[in-house]
Amino acid sequence: MPYTLADLSKDVRSHLNEKAIADCAPDICALVSKVLVDVDFRSQHLPDRAEGEHPREVLYEDPDLGFCICGHVYEGEAIGGPHDHGESWAIYGQAEGETEMTDWRIVDAGSADKPILVERETTYTMTSGDAHFYDVGAVHSPTRTTTTRLIRIEGKNLDHVTRSNIAAAQA
Repeated sequence: MPYTLADLSKDVRSHLNEKAIADCAPDICALVSKVLVDVDFRSQHLPDRAEGEHPREVLYEDPDLGFCICGHVYEGEAIGGPHDHGESWAIYGQAEGETEMTDWRIVDAGSADKPILVERETTYTMTSGDAHFYDVGAVHSPTRTTTTRLIRIEGKNLDHVTRSNIAAAQA
């Protein structure tokens, strides 16, 4: 029997009702990994986007807990700067293609008029089936050089979250 978006959302909800995200993130990453390698799930929820269409689509938003399951399809190169997800956590899942992800370490907390300064900590490549948890405040940046397809679970719909002002520290 196929594992559906309804199954995924129900299982994520169940985990989040039982434990804090930091405690259940490995279990949710395992669920995400399961759908990332499911050809039917990918073709249904990560179809090609029309030219000019936004790469992110909210596939499911939980009415009670507020988490979202999103599908991302990036055509060609996409280079993101260091960022966090404000007051939200996120789980990135690589369905197709590769993403070089960099985790950043905060070296200066910044202030109201100065950005948070970060330095590169580690870089790794996410490939099909990989899922990674980014807790609240975790600074990271993606680089994609070819078409990629992702599933991302957001603790809150990032359309409504203010992100921190972050900049790479000058070497």
